[in-house]
Amino acid sequence: MQQVQEEKIRVLDLLMIGLGCEALAFSLVFFNIANHFADGGISGITLIIRALFHFDPAYSTILINVPLLAIGYRYLGKQSLIYTVYGTVMLSVFLWIWQRVPIAIDLRGDLLLAALAAGITGGFGSGLIYRYGGTTGGTDIVARILERFLGVPMGQSLLWLDVIILLISLVYINVPHMAYTLIYSFIMTRIVNFTQEGAYAARGIIVISDQYQVITNAIMDRLQRGVSLVNGEGGYSHRERKIIYVVVAPHELHTLRQIITDCDPHAFVSIISVAEALGEGFSFAVPKRRLWDRIKR
Repeated sequence: MQQVQEEKIRVLDLLMIGLGCEALAFSLVFFNIANHFADGGISGITLIIRALFHFDPAYSTILINVPLLAIGYRYLGKQSLIYTVYGTVMLSVFLWIWQRVPIAIDLRGDLLLAALAAGITGGFGSGLIYRYGGTTGGTDIVARILERFLGVPMGQSLLWLDVIILLISLVYINVPHMAYTLIYSFIMTRIVNFTQEGAYAARGIIVISDQYQVITNAIMDRLQRGVSLVNGEGGYSHRERKIIYVVVAPHELHTLRQIITDCDPHAFVSIISVAEALGEGFSFAVPKRRLWDRIKR
């Protein structure tokens, strides 16, 4: 039986993740910092530290992510770990560079225009990072750990972490600026979804391949997602075969494509936009693993 190939590190992925980090850092420096906007996630924490202690976000991004990566490395695959470390480093590098480039973007004090610009630029950068399988570390790692051990869906924990960070940000920005920050966050979310090809909560994937069992095992092992095998029949050949159906979150699409390509480069794949996904891994709690199972992993 064909074996699943090892996760590959692709040059194109690294280039696109780097470009995304450049755009995100540009947005943070010239729109968020320049207009006193807050942010969610680790970026939001670095902005709080900058405002209170005048510490460069380029350095605090690395310092905060190092312990998180040390804790969460065992829950990331080899490729995810490399891409996360790479994304974290590249974001810090571009934050350092953009803060030292003498560029002035004159928006004539229009905070709404600044929020639009920040949302579009930052959303494009973040969407590009996620689309090519990367992250910039931070709360993504925390959310993944909470999902594994407490059964809290990643989307839910990321939302609450952002809410907490934004509330803390009120120590250095006023209510009007927080209102514009929320506008920026809303626009950024929409642009991230658009960059990832759609604004839905999940994707339904139909796969037709003679290597269906290899693909099924790889999906369950690497993505921890349930897979359904449906009996099908070829319209022309009338040959019976198994059809794979699986639902994944948008950020898992990149890994899923790699799994299918590694197992069967000639597989037929159809990706469907799912308006709503209910059930384990999306709306219900993920079953908790027993302590012995966690130790074995």
